Amino acid sequence: MEELYFEIFESLPRQGPGDDESTRQAFHKLTGLPKRPEILDVGCGTGGQTLTLAKLSTGNITALDNHQPFIETLKRNAHQAGYGDRIRCLVGDMNSMNFPEGSFDVIWSEGAANLMGLKNALHAWRPFLRPNGYLAISELVWFKQEVPPEIRDYFAELYPDMEYYEHIYSVIKSAEYKMVAYFPLPDQSWWTDYYTPAEERITELRHKYRDTKDAQEIFDSFQLEMDMHKKYSPYYGYSFYVMRKEDG
Repeated sequence: MEELYFEIFESLPRQGPGDDESTRQAFHKLTGLPKRPEILDVGCGTGGQTLTLAKLSTGNITALDNHQPFIETLKRNAHQAGYGDRIRCLVGDMNSMNFPEGSFDVIWSEGAANLMGLKNALHAWRPFLRPNGYLAISELVWFKQEVPPEIRDYFAELYPDMEYYEHIYSVIKSAEYKMVAYFPLPDQSWWTDYYTPAEERITELRHKYRDTKDAQEIFDSFQLEMDMHKKYSPYYGYSFYVMRKEDG
């Protein structure tokens, strides 16, 4: 059924919550970058944020994702947008990146670092940053410490390591980064480029796979996720954390 997940997500503008304005807001926190910074976008998907980064920067962007069709879509879109010479698209696993140490001024990751665990990502990616380089990630967090049992139990299965947003600060410090900026993503970032087009896509696929029980269960699961968000969005969401590598 993994192919079915990709069949849902490949056509979406973004493969998770996010929006261009939040990408811009986070990028503008990166002060003192070189004229042509080297940027790594980890878990880029089809590259909604990658293209925004290309508009904001005159640097080069290495975009990495483990799903070939996502990368092929980004290649086409980058070429059409006139950024084909500045965006290098790679198929690869974020858990086993083998770039030389100190390759990048910025490592960017929207909604993907939690796939390997936030703490693991902060430590594993640090060597790839140049001195005083930046790491900017969006992470799924609790906005409140006390939350209803229904949504707490729901995420206990999906993301048991999910933290209260302020607790991430100490995780960042212990990984030897200096906190630069924090802000929560607006609720519309879940809907405009993600949930709304996903609902439309699922409606199409429900008909296509109307006789496939496993497929219908996947669609039901995604519908439950959207319903949970409608009901409990004040309690959780994605937040941007912008941090800078501290060099001793």
